[in-house]
Amino acid sequence: MIRIAAIDIGTNSTRLLVADVSGERVQTVDTKLMTTRLGEGINEGILLPAAMERTLEAIGVCYDTSLRLGAERVVAAATSAVRDAANRPTFLELVKQRFGLEVWVLSGEEEAALSYRGVLSGLPVDPLSTLVVDVGGGSTELIWNGNSRPNCVSVNAGAVRMTGSGWNEQDMAIVLKPALNMLRGYRISCLAGVGGTVTTLAAIDLGLTVYEPSLVHGHRLTAGTIQRIYEMLKSLSVEERKRLPGLQPERADIIVAGVAIVKTLLDIIGLDSIVVSECDILHGLVLEKSK
Repeated sequence: MIRIAAIDIGTNSTRLLVADVSGERVQTVDTKLMTTRLGEGINEGILLPAAMERTLEAIGVCYDTSLRLGAERVVAAATSAVRDAANRPTFLELVKQRFGLEVWVLSGEEEAALSYRGVLSGLPVDPLSTLVVDVGGGSTELIWNGNSRPNCVSVNAGAVRMTGSGWNEQDMAIVLKPALNMLRGYRISCLAGVGGTVTTLAAIDLGLTVYEPSLVHGHRLTAGTIQRIYEMLKSLSVEERKRLPGLQPERADIIVAGVAIVKTLLDIIGLDSIVVSECDILHGLVLEKSK
């Protein structure tokens, strides 16, 4: 058994998982989530100084926690916001200078494969017929089993990116449909979702005033429930959403776009529900680095 820490530097949040790993078994020691909105201004193609500083502070908290808890290895990985930024070398150098960490900038395909591995480690689903969707802040990844190995596609449609670009549902369908066309010929009977949008949907449906991962993990959301929550969220102002049980106030401005992505995916695929996974890219990262 080895204790590993993984830091996920996302478009909307910075997250930590410290876990004891043995084979494919992941035992959580501690987790953290901080809304850092690194992707603020993402459609301009650069990381803003204030956003980088917020994120660096969060990485510091995660790194200190990892060392305090005795992690033998610490891996930091960045996704869409850093991947697409023209000034990403500046950010990566700042992380290295402050913490001595080399950040693994994941390609869309690597991000997808790690999310897929994380989901399969924690949900009792059939890998041959399950499509995993990871709705992030800057991108959405789709992963499925193709000829005994994961196939994946990454689309630049995420909750933060879509909120900042004046999206509508037709726009989302246009962006997502070509990716979903790649599924033709595969038998997909289960949709499994990871990421803050999907877990927030579960928390809202459950009416959680205090987030409880054990209740969220494995929760099934029907298409009808998602449609109802979507219409309700659209009818509320941002300030009203902040008071809604299950919704983090920091996510109130981007949640409608995120839910629209999930709703559009279900509509196009033709499935009637999505099962929520708390095991995600962080679990994939600790498993990958336990080798």
